Amino acid sequence: MTNLPRKDLFEMPEGLIYLDGNSLGPLPKSVPAKLAQVVNDEWGQHLIRGWNVDDWMGQPVSIADRMGHLIGAAPGTCVLGDTLSLKVHQALSAALVLRPGRKTVLSDTGNFPTDLYMAQGLIRQLDQGHELKTVAPEEVADHITEDVAVVMLTHVDYRTGRMHDMAAITERAHAAGAVMIWDLAHSAGAVPVDLEGCRAEFAVGCTYKYINAGPGSPAFIYVRPDVSGEVFPALSGWLGHEAPFAFDPDYRPGPGIERFRVGTPPVLQVAALDAALDAWDGVEMEDIRRASVALCEQFIAEVEARVPALTLASPRDASQRGSQVSFHFEHGYAAMQALIARNVIGDFRAPDIMRFGFTPLYLGPEDVTGAVDILAKVMDGKLWDRPEYHARSRVT
Repeated sequence: MTNLPRKDLFEMPEGLIYLDGNSLGPLPKSVPAKLAQVVNDEWGQHLIRGWNVDDWMGQPVSIADRMGHLIGAAPGTCVLGDTLSLKVHQALSAALVLRPGRKTVLSDTGNFPTDLYMAQGLIRQLDQGHELKTVAPEEVADHITEDVAVVMLTHVDYRTGRMHDMAAITERAHAAGAVMIWDLAHSAGAVPVDLEGCRAEFAVGCTYKYINAGPGSPAFIYVRPDVSGEVFPALSGWLGHEAPFAFDPDYRPGPGIERFRVGTPPVLQVAALDAALDAWDGVEMEDIRRASVALCEQFIAEVEARVPALTLASPRDASQRGSQVSFHFEHGYAAMQALIARNVIGDFRAPDIMRFGFTPLYLGPEDVTGAVDILAKVMDGKLWDRPEYHARSRVT
């Protein structure tokens, strides 16, 4: 069984209770030294030779393979690079090509907006009669019909933590002849995922949340091996070419997952991810999940017992919830700012959701109790009702 938490592996300001790892993970202590080594020894001494000597060019696949066990992906099925939005575009454009006779992209109203925006933009650009259909999350399965080309869902809802049954929905999509795309932004490193087992064609995700690779760290795309050789990427960048340094004027897709590379790898960001993965050595996702559920259940119980002004927004059933807990409160933004001012960091999502992430790598039961102690003081004393806490920042 995995020994949790591993607080000594992370930089954390003294007295801070960090419940926002579902938005940005904290700094692993291994990252600064790794970045210094890449900057000073590799870039500083090797210069352009680093692409070969230090294998900068191969790392988007090799480091993706290293994190594969967190999402149930076999070696050679993932590649790192670009942003999550671009990876959504890659997956969706490829998926639509696989079902040329179908015109519906099915998603749900809980999907992250950028996924929906990417779908809307791609549909406008294609101008071939496609439509984006969104339904309530609990109604998705009933709307997977034979006119659906692609089912595109975020596995764990970014606002409430509601979690789809990945295996059941993927099976339903395949039974109807549709292609399945999963967004794992709030799943990778938070809940067990079995991409190989569920047979989804595509999955995308980011590495700056539960995987703790830092702001701006690269996104990833997973493509099922029997599919990756079939598609011709719409974003056909030079590093996805079969022979990038032949500099041919015409694009020929590279083999397998390599064709889903676009531009130059973000070497420093990939190095940070590589170091961040050290904290995951020897960790089993089943142990992470067990500890996460215990922390979330403790938080819900203590908040409901001591802070009746808050109403649970997340599913009560732990099997239907990811690694976060959300509560409704009319003045949620101000209340969250008051908490942050008192060294309990969560975040806010419109219109009224206070969101708290639980990451067993660096959180324990004492952190839950400490957070609720301060939350109760903020709410009981209406400490949130101060002008400075109502002033909206650009990032909430």
